[in-house]
Amino acid sequence: MQTNILGYPRIGSNRELKKANEDYWAGKISLEKLQLTARLLRRQNWETLHSAGIDLIPSNDFSYYDQMLDMCIMTGAIPSRFKALKESLVTPSSPELYFAMARGYQKNGFDATAMEMTKWFDTNYHYLVPEFDASQQFRLLYNKCLEEFNEALTIGIHTKPVLIGPVSFLLLGKVKDETLQLPALLNSLLPVYIQVLQSLQAAGATWIQLDEPTLVLDLTPEQQDLFRQAYTRLREAVPGLKLLLTTYFGSLQENTQLALQLPVDALHIDLVRAPEQLNTVLELLPENLQLSLGVVDGRNIWKNNYDRSLSLIKQATAKIGQDRVSIATSCSLLHTPYDLELETAEETLSPQIKNWMAFARQKVNEIIALRDIINGDTASLAANQAAMQEKRTAAIIHKPAVKARLAALTEADARRKHPFSTRQQVQESVLQLPLFPTTTIGSFPQTEDIRKLRADLKKGVITKEEYDNAIRKAIQESVQIQEDLHLDVLVHGEFERNDMVEYFGEQLEGFVFTKNGWVQSYGSRCVKPPVIYGDVERSAPMTVAWSSYAQSLTDKPMKGMLTGPVTILQWSFVRDDQPRSETALQIALAIRDEVTDLEKAGIRIIQVDEPAVREGLPLRKADWQTYLDWAVKSFRVSVAGVKDATQIHTHMCYAAFNDIISNIAAMDADVITIETSRSQMELLEVFSTFRYPYEIGPGVYDIHSPRVPTVAEMIALLEKAVQLLPARNIWVNPDCGLKTRKWPETEQALRNMVAAARKMRSEQLVNIQQEAVNS
Repeated sequence: MQTNILGYPRIGSNRELKKANEDYWAGKISLEKLQLTARLLRRQNWETLHSAGIDLIPSNDFSYYDQMLDMCIMTGAIPSRFKALKESLVTPSSPELYFAMARGYQKNGFDATAMEMTKWFDTNYHYLVPEFDASQQFRLLYNKCLEEFNEALTIGIHTKPVLIGPVSFLLLGKVKDETLQLPALLNSLLPVYIQVLQSLQAAGATWIQLDEPTLVLDLTPEQQDLFRQAYTRLREAVPGLKLLLTTYFGSLQENTQLALQLPVDALHIDLVRAPEQLNTVLELLPENLQLSLGVVDGRNIWKNNYDRSLSLIKQATAKIGQDRVSIATSCSLLHTPYDLELETAEETLSPQIKNWMAFARQKVNEIIALRDIINGDTASLAANQAAMQEKRTAAIIHKPAVKARLAALTEADARRKHPFSTRQQVQESVLQLPLFPTTTIGSFPQTEDIRKLRADLKKGVITKEEYDNAIRKAIQESVQIQEDLHLDVLVHGEFERNDMVEYFGEQLEGFVFTKNGWVQSYGSRCVKPPVIYGDVERSAPMTVAWSSYAQSLTDKPMKGMLTGPVTILQWSFVRDDQPRSETALQIALAIRDEVTDLEKAGIRIIQVDEPAVREGLPLRKADWQTYLDWAVKSFRVSVAGVKDATQIHTHMCYAAFNDIISNIAAMDADVITIETSRSQMELLEVFSTFRYPYEIGPGVYDIHSPRVPTVAEMIALLEKAVQLLPARNIWVNPDCGLKTRKWPETEQALRNMVAAARKMRSEQLVNIQQEAVNS
C-alpha cells in the first residue's frame, strides 16, 4: 500500500515563517531573506516526509499567507481595486501585490482595502475569499506549483503537487456581478489549470492532488455539473497524468456517485470525520479507481487508535486489494502542530497526557506504522493498544462533581429574568449612553514590551509583583488614551492575556498546554490551542481583579471581557471520548461563575465573545439544528445568571451568519458586534428581512489591515446600517480586537471612528427633532 500526506504545516517548528513575514513587512529584512526562509522550510518538510518513507509527498502546500490567495495570483483573479497596483509593478507576481491583497494597501498613491477573509469550512483557519467580477480574465500569472515541484526535484525528492480544485476555487469565492454565471467562469478558468497541469507533466510529475472539499457540501444539480465539466476537460488535456481527487471534513453522501464517476485516478475520503461513508464508496467504486483512506486525524492532536483505523483499512483491502489502497491523513496536517518531541517541559505537559498525543510529525509516523502493522509489525500495535486502554481508564479525566452539576441543569438556567425589551429600558436608564455609542472589541496593541513582560515572567527574569505593576501601568495608559479619544464604553486592553482562549484555558481545570503547539490561523497569525483532556471547571475568578482595577480608573462603563464556551471549545483541541455538546456545557458553567462574579464586582457591561459559533456549524444543513440547539444553550447558560441592568455583549467576526440569524437572535445577547467592514456591510442585508430585536455594532473598519480608514468611509458604512437598523440600536466599533495593530494607526483610526459616530449622532438628533416638529 502507498502512504499519502495531503499537506504539511508551513509556519516552521519555531514559527520561522511568521517572524520572517513580519520582519519583511516591517522592512527589517529583504525579500531575498524572506524567500530563503521559505526555501529552508519547504526543504525541511520534504526531507522529513521523505526520510519517514512517505510515498506521496505534497508540494505547493506551502504558502506565505494563504493557499486560496496563492490560487488567485496563479490564475490572475486579481480584484479590480488592485489592478492599477498590478500594472504599476514590474512583475505581476510581486510580493507587493500578493501581500497588498491580503493586508490592504495605502501608499505610493494607491489605497485599496484587503480581500475579504472567512473561515475555511468549520476550522479555525481563515482563507482569503476570491472575488470575480465582469472584468475577470483568468490567465497564468505565476506558476508557483511548477516552481516548487522543480525545487523539490533539485534535492532529489519527487513530489505530488497540490492545487485547490477549479470548482472549489470558484464555489468558495464570491461573484461580484450578477450577470456572471459559474459555468462561464469555469470555462475561462480551466485553460489556466490545463496550462499548469501540462507544465507539471512535462516536468516529470506523475501524481497531482486536486483538493475539492466542496464535494462534502450540499450541492445543487448545477454545481454538481460543474465537476463533470471540469474533470472531463482536465482529463482530456492531460491523459497520462494521474489525478488524485481529495475530499475532506465530511462525507460525500449524495455526491458519492458524482465523485466516483469523475475521470480521475484516485479518490481520497475522510474516514475520521465520516467513517460510515466507506461502505457506500466500496460498493460503488469503479474497477479502475484507487482509494486513499484518510484514517489519521489531520485536525486533532490525539494519538491514532490503530484498531479503529486497521478495521477500516482491512475492510477496504479485502474488497479491492492492497494495491488500490493508500493510507493517508484525513486532511492536510496544516491544522496540527509540528512535532510533539519539542514538548520537553513536564511541568507543562505531563508524560501521561503526552503519551496520548500526536502532532504532525508523529502522525506521519502513524501512517507508516499502520502500513507496517498490516505487514506484520505486532509490537507497534500492542504499544498503541496499551496507550488507548490507559487513556480510557485514567482518573484525571473524570470529575463526578462536574458531571453532577451538568446533569442538574434546567431550562431556567438558560433564561434571563426578563425579555430584552424590558432589559433595554433598564440598561438605558443605568448606563446613560448617547446615540451611536462608541467602543472597541476588547484588546489593544500587544507591543513588544508587553510580550516581553510575559516572556520575562515565565523565565523568572521578573517577579509576579513586577509583572502585575507593569500590567497595571499599561491598563492605566490605555484607559487614559480611550478617555482622550472620547470613547463611550472602555476596555482594559487585555495586556495580561496571551490569547483569548489560552488565557482562560490556563485557569480552568481539565485543560493542558503545550510550549510549541502552534498552528496557523491566518497569514502570520499563529495560535497555540489549549488541549481539553478532561472534565472542565473553574476553581477561582479569572478576570475580576483586572476588570475591577480598570473600572476604578474611570467613571465610564468598563467592559468585562470573556471568551464564550463554544469559542473555547472550537479553538481548542477537544477530548474525543464524549460528545462535544457536553464539553461545551461544562465550559459554559465555568464562564457563568465568572460572569456572576464580575457583576458582583460592579462591572455593568460584560462581553462574552463567540466568534466561533458560525464556524462550528456542521457542513450539512440537515445537521445544523442539533448543533445550534446546544451551542445557543451553552451561551445562554454562561450569561443567564445576571440581573436585567447588566448588559451582555457578544462578538462574532468573519462569519456569514445570515442563514442562522434566528439562532443568533436566540442567544439573547443585549448587544452583538460583528465584522462587516471587509464585506462593505453586506452582512447587514439579512436585517432587511429579519427583524433583529437587539442592539448591534456593525464593525466600521478592518483591523486586520494596517491602513487607516477615513471618517467618510466609516460614515458611509454607518449610513448603510441606518437604512436597516433603528439608530437607537446601533453601536460604533472596529470589526475585531486591536491586539495585532500598532498604537499610532490604532489611535488615528479610533479618532476617525469617534468623529464618524459624532457626525451620525448629530444628524440623527436633527432628524428626530424634525420628526417631532412634523408630528
